[in-house]
Amino acid sequence: MVLNKYRKSADPWLLPMARRLSGVSPDTLSWLAFACAVPAGALLWLAGEVSYHLLLPASLLLFLNAVLDALDGWVARLAGKASPRGDFLDHVLDRYADIFIVGGIALSAYCGLGIGLLALLGVILTSYMGTQAQALGLPRNYGGVLGRADRLVLLVIAPVVQWAWQLAAGRPEILTIDVWGGHGVTVLEVLMVWFALGGHSTAIWRAIASWRELTQRMTGGHGPEGQGSTGPGKEGAQGADTAANGKGTGEGPVPGAGQDPPHR
Repeated sequence: MVLNKYRKSADPWLLPMARRLSGVSPDTLSWLAFACAVPAGALLWLAGEVSYHLLLPASLLLFLNAVLDALDGWVARLAGKASPRGDFLDHVLDRYADIFIVGGIALSAYCGLGIGLLALLGVILTSYMGTQAQALGLPRNYGGVLGRADRLVLLVIAPVVQWAWQLAAGRPEILTIDVWGGHGVTVLEVLMVWFALGGHSTAIWRAIASWRELTQRMTGGHGPEGQGSTGPGKEGAQGADTAANGKGTGEGPVPGAGQDPPHR
């Protein structure tokens, strides 16, 4: 994850907000983040049908989604409310949020449907490979070129760039960049191409890394699958992870485990 190394730079802003919200249920913040993602996806689709000016409120909702998605984990940790159930809810809502947001662009006039579907699959598989590794008792895998933090930042910026371009041109129709053979692509379609390429390469990278780790465990004298918390069996591994951390992890590192706590 490219932006994962810069998480600490956001701490001075997120921590004071999390302290003020310590009386709010982390689950409520997760639902609020999701509530921002749904209309954001709808606006991204409508922008190509109604008016490009809808790209601005879509970007604002995406920004709120990103902030709330980071705050739920902070609040859970500070208030001592972190739990596997909350982590599960966070995962589920994050994946549905991804579908609504990326799906909104994929179905819009700003993007070809095929490219949009490839981007959506790349995004979903990227997250799946990380959580599946964790379910098998491996450390949560944040490797690759396109993590969730990268996606959210790009999703906030791209609609603004597309909107500013059309505003500067003074043309309401969708503007494209000519690439090859007279085929034009929009800023949002370029983003979807990157999500497709970066997402699938990240998913494959994480799958290979997990396979190698599992192979090393099998050849290193660990017990058979499912026997004890050190083996890669799902239930034993999840129990060990929860016992060690007090909860599972979301799309970010575990708070209090020597890493940053943006998600539950």
